[in-house]
Amino acid sequence: MKIALIAHDKKKQDIIHFAQAYEHILRKHELFATGTTGLRISQNTGLSVHRFQSGPLGGDQQIGALIADNNMDMVLFFRDPLTAQPHEPDVSALMRLSDVYNVPLATNMGTAELLVHSLERGDLQWREVVKDSNE
Repeated sequence: MKIALIAHDKKKQDIIHFAQAYEHILRKHELFATGTTGLRISQNTGLSVHRFQSGPLGGDQQIGALIADNNMDMVLFFRDPLTAQPHEPDVSALMRLSDVYNVPLATNMGTAELLVHSLERGDLQWREVVKDSNE
């Protein structure tokens, strides 16, 4: 499955710890990330991550385009709800696209953990059916 990893600045260390804890699961999948998040995950784990632009420079929109094309299966977006983001419209659009295209989206570590455990159990195989039916 294709998984997007995104984190606001104050949540980057959290997503790195998350990737380290679940490296054994994540390594079985194709990983994508916005710029700095992807770089830091790669530097701190053995994971291969396809990196896009940073979020404010269009990385959120690049991931959104994959969602709209049904080429993203899950989004783990560790958001900082207490800090205003200059690219908030892009963040909102990414979340809206996840809802429109039924792409599982976690915006915090607790929900991300549930999704990753579901992924490991095979609970998200319905994404393959959705992709096949849209081709």
